[in-house]
Amino acid sequence: MTLTELFLLILVGLAAGFLAGTFGVGGGIIIVPALVFVFGMSQHDAQGTSLVVLLFPVGILAVWNYYKQGYVNFKFALVLILFFIIGGYFGSKLSIGLNHNTLKKLFGILMLVAGAQMIFGK
Repeated sequence: MTLTELFLLILVGLAAGFLAGTFGVGGGIIIVPALVFVFGMSQHDAQGTSLVVLLFPVGILAVWNYYKQGYVNFKFALVLILFFIIGGYFGSKLSIGLNHNTLKKLFGILMLVAGAQMIFGK
């Protein structure tokens, strides 16, 4: 790892953490595209690396701040965690089986659809 790569990774990590704390996003919107376009990773490598980043520390301090203000619904969170684990398992199996270019295009479509819904939806 070069000093430039380290610096860029620090910037990406800060941006992803800031956006995760602000909007609840970061891995897919910041980390994955940065790893693909800035670091030249394949889509599979970028997604796998992003998942490692999010595995435990996904906003632990951000969660604490939201919890202190009464903005965490633990009942909903537990159900989501359980099914997120199951969905993550099957989603990763599907993703690993896809061609790199197909996966990259599907990821881009997902981002476009989500963005359009956020901008033009109710």
